[in-house]
Amino acid sequence: MMLLPNRPEDGQGPKSKSSGKVFYNPAMAGSRTRSVLLFRHALDMGFLGEGPVYALDGLTASGLRARRWLNELSPEKSKRISATIVDLEEEALKWAEASHGEFPPEGGVLEPSKGDLRSVVLRSGRHWVDIDPYGSPMPFIDSAMQSMARSGVMEVSATDTAALTGSSSTALMRRYGARVRTDSLAHDSGMRVMLATFSRVAARHDRAIAPLLSVWDSHHLRVSFRVLKSISTANELEGSIGWRVHAPTKDEVVASIEAGLHHESSLAHLPMHCMLPLKFPIDRTDPRVSGPLWVGPMGDRDAMSSMTEEIALESSGPEFSEDDPLGWDERRVEAERRGVARSVRHISEESDVISSSHLVVVDDLAAWLGSGAPPSPRKIVDMLNEAGHSAGVSSYGRPSFRANAPWEAIVEAAMSIQPPI
Repeated sequence: MMLLPNRPEDGQGPKSKSSGKVFYNPAMAGSRTRSVLLFRHALDMGFLGEGPVYALDGLTASGLRARRWLNELSPEKSKRISATIVDLEEEALKWAEASHGEFPPEGGVLEPSKGDLRSVVLRSGRHWVDIDPYGSPMPFIDSAMQSMARSGVMEVSATDTAALTGSSSTALMRRYGARVRTDSLAHDSGMRVMLATFSRVAARHDRAIAPLLSVWDSHHLRVSFRVLKSISTANELEGSIGWRVHAPTKDEVVASIEAGLHHESSLAHLPMHCMLPLKFPIDRTDPRVSGPLWVGPMGDRDAMSSMTEEIALESSGPEFSEDDPLGWDERRVEAERRGVARSVRHISEESDVISSSHLVVVDDLAAWLGSGAPPSPRKIVDMLNEAGHSAGVSSYGRPSFRANAPWEAIVEAAMSIQPPI
């Protein structure tokens, strides 16, 4: 529970950085739920050490994300957390402190800090850093990376989606040094550009990243990853960065297979996309090409498999009570529980195939094959699994699936569901 400051009428957040008001964004509720679950997983797996956990919620606004860490994790976990909330607006920190005093958690420490995140984050080592700005996160990444403990987790949101998805190509090149094809995989490419960019920043500080979760949700892209102090792994950076090519040639698909970035295939049918290693000779003016971007898995199987709807509801789902201090009726409680479940839908299923070669948007697949109406992702996944391959419905923001299967097997499954017209 919290004292509620300003709520945007459209639910999408403020229109500028200088709104001058304390801000609560309901559109980020799912992001906050996933953050709680990822924090829980990181503590269970020992990613954050055995002692106190120094966490920082940068650009905190109402302070709700950090307060949810303390309130929704079990007391034995939350009591280890010392959370610093950072904002330039003193009024925002006062709201957060008032909520903390009115509805105190069972464990943990919450400390407000007024100032610029880029300087506050460097005052001590951090096991957990959350960066959720209005716009691009790039101004904050270098200092945040320097602050990380030998093993920690960083979560980064970006609302400059026009840049990251290629619609604003000059901003994309200026901020991230990349280009993205504006197709239905543009949001996936945008998250991969983020990961590639952050991995290069990490390498400059003898660190490496390991993605845990990547999500396109409404108006923002968000990536979560471990940060590890490792010179040897940082030196291997190039192997995780490369290119995505639309409508690849046979030679490009062969190169992708040889680099271990594409499933073995007979090449009887060429795929819609493939990844290529950074060293592959690319014409960067080719409109088929996106990158440089992250070509490895965008999540961790164990982390994602821990995000089931049941665990999310157990941790973050409200329970109806006749004497609810908020006055919520059963209908409101049930609506909130549906929102919590929806925030993790398909993530645990997708975990089994997060390292797969193919993310396939079914609208694109139908157009590629000339098969009319798009096939059901669930039907294709079921057919591929029955045939002995690995596939799962994707949590990506368009109807899609991931599959670790030869492209001809995907074509065969799609054709059997919806023959060409």
